[in-house]
Amino acid sequence: MEDKDYIELNHFSNEDIDALNSFELPEEQGQFTSLPINYNVATKGQNRIVILCNKEPVGFFILHSTDRVKDYSENPNAMLLTSFSITYPKQGKGYAKRAMFLLREFVATEFPHCNEIVLAVNHKNISAQHLYVKVGFKDTGKRKIGPIGEQYIMNLVL
Repeated sequence: MEDKDYIELNHFSNEDIDALNSFELPEEQGQFTSLPINYNVATKGQNRIVILCNKEPVGFFILHSTDRVKDYSENPNAMLLTSFSITYPKQGKGYAKRAMFLLREFVATEFPHCNEIVLAVNHKNISAQHLYVKVGFKDTGKRKIGPIGEQYIMNLVL
């Protein structure tokens, strides 16, 4: 990643659709997340967030404030992070890490009621686990069984 790369988090807009529709993930990564194309329409409480590098979409995730959060945290002010991905051609440049470091400030500004972010990460997805720990997420000790096996429940207290 070059110093001139400007990373920011933004709410999804229709201007992002073409770039998000062209996202690529190799099969071994696709088993752990969803492509943004799977979330062309969000339901109430699903906040689609786009990771931009120099105004170009390079990543995506969803912050949920739905009843689904209760499966991961008893905190009524928690939000659930799902579907985190960086398009394959842009991986390895530090964008995921920089985006996750921006998460605290973004959530504090955009969702001031939120004081905890929770997520589930597959026990086989070692690189994602390392990323989340580097940016401050902690293993809660809770486990869930997901579509492809055990998931660790992690949280970031804001």
